[in-house]
Amino acid sequence: MPDQTFRTNIPEIDPTEIEDSRTAIADEHRSFLEKVMVKAGFADLYDARDFTEVVFRVMRDLMTTEASDRVEAELHTEALPTDEKALQFEVADLWKDTNPIVGFLSRVRPPWQGPGIFKINSDRFLFRVANEGGKPATVDREQAVKAVFSATKDELSQERIEEIASWLPDHVRELWEQA
Repeated sequence: MPDQTFRTNIPEIDPTEIEDSRTAIADEHRSFLEKVMVKAGFADLYDARDFTEVVFRVMRDLMTTEASDRVEAELHTEALPTDEKALQFEVADLWKDTNPIVGFLSRVRPPWQGPGIFKINSDRFLFRVANEGGKPATVDREQAVKAVFSATKDELSQERIEEIASWLPDHVRELWEQA
């Protein structure tokens, strides 16, 4: 009989008091890419890595080479402790451009902040990040940018955090400060 109870001596358990082996890891114990993946809502670490590289590229485009070098100097922590070769690198490696031509050009050209056709305002920053980053449609663009910003700020000194903020356009600077 399906409605018949066979074991009546089992105590009732409150599901909120059950310890789950999958308990969420506190942010301070997550790696850089795990923070980005979780906070942005990416499906895997590769999406988080690719999106982070694009956000970093657009950020570098706003800065002088010297400012970019100072940021890179502080980002020498492991991005993800793993045996998987494709994910073994430092956060500083994400900051550098993987395309050698783009990397070279970004070192010799001035920041894209002044007047002119190449000025990067908040709309262009977010547009480039969304289009160059291959972001899945299910991930909110601004939330993903804030996730990268938050993980990045965890790796930097207060001086570097303030320096980066000074380079960011208005709305993007707000996202940086909220992260």
